[in-house]
Amino acid sequence: MTDTLRATEDTAADPGPVPFLDLAAQQAEVADEVLATWQQQLVTASFIGGVEVAAFEREYAEYIGVEHCIGVGNGTDAIELALRAVGVGRGDEVILPVNTFIATAEAVSRVGATPVFVDVDDEHLLIDPRAVDAAVSERTRVVIPVHLYGQTAPVEAIESIARRHDLIVVEDAAQSQGASSAAGRAGALGRVAATSFYPGKNLGAAGDAGAVLTNDAAVAGVVRELGSHGSRVKYVHDRVGGNSRLDSVQATVLRAKLRRLDGWNANRRAAAARYAELLADAPGVRIPVSRPGNTDVWHLYVVRVDERDRVLDGLAAAGIGAAIHYPVPLHLTGAYRDLGYREGQFPIAEASSSRILSLPMSPHLSSAQQERVAEVLRDLTSAGAAAT
Repeated sequence: MTDTLRATEDTAADPGPVPFLDLAAQQAEVADEVLATWQQQLVTASFIGGVEVAAFEREYAEYIGVEHCIGVGNGTDAIELALRAVGVGRGDEVILPVNTFIATAEAVSRVGATPVFVDVDDEHLLIDPRAVDAAVSERTRVVIPVHLYGQTAPVEAIESIARRHDLIVVEDAAQSQGASSAAGRAGALGRVAATSFYPGKNLGAAGDAGAVLTNDAAVAGVVRELGSHGSRVKYVHDRVGGNSRLDSVQATVLRAKLRRLDGWNANRRAAAARYAELLADAPGVRIPVSRPGNTDVWHLYVVRVDERDRVLDGLAAAGIGAAIHYPVPLHLTGAYRDLGYREGQFPIAEASSSRILSLPMSPHLSSAQQERVAEVLRDLTSAGAAAT
């Protein structure tokens, strides 16, 4: 029996506090393997680039199904470098869903372009292709479908729109390592993709890290230059770049975890199926469903409930870690007030933002822990239903 499978078994009748994400259990699985390589790196002083980085880039490219993987400093840099590499800059517009982490929009702003927000579909809270089509203008250069919560966004429909309008598709694959649709794996569906290896991701480093993925050799070359001060050859700088490189310490962790990723994702799918069974008839709880053709990796398990804040407080009081992804749609944040959007403009994202609740989810979540989460959640939502 593998350590991963053993970790999901019940160990006691009372599971005690349930963490939102058990990162310590993940690190424990890879600790011996990682520490041995880190010791060698201390001896060789191989910290930037080197064999571990090159090996991870090769292995992750093969895993996703693309020709090129370029490791960078973090996921936000990955989106920015991808946009810069395809020529996005001042005066351009980039369409993206309003229900995403702000980093997606930040990267657009950082290259001097303007984020254009669109609503999501009510079933999966993924970017709505119809909204994308309606938002295209003569200044639109790129569409960023976000593979939110471990799903794969409807890139096939987005690509069809992009072809009609001569646009570029840049995937935000930060939450979807290993997810796929009928068309292929997330990260291999557009012209270029960006991903994050923030520690809490399905494939997480021991600090910040990210990568850009593409089949376009020219784009890959520009990304690598931009992340290394605009240089291919030391002290020869052909363009203005920056410093955003994957280091060998993080690459070592990522290589060890990549070998376990499919097993961990399978555990997440089993946990999602268990939640769906436990919460199938829970009053006032709307459980998530997969988009047809998708194999989701359940980075987050997001339900929708009435009186969400009361329920969240009740879960916390019971020792259950839960979170909100994301409480404020981007058009209502102070950072993007100057874009002129108004409340009510994106009704699905706005309505869902007051109801969404992310339950504990990890490869090491036990069935006893899930039963405890479901029991407390049922009690809280039942009390709310009775009060009304």
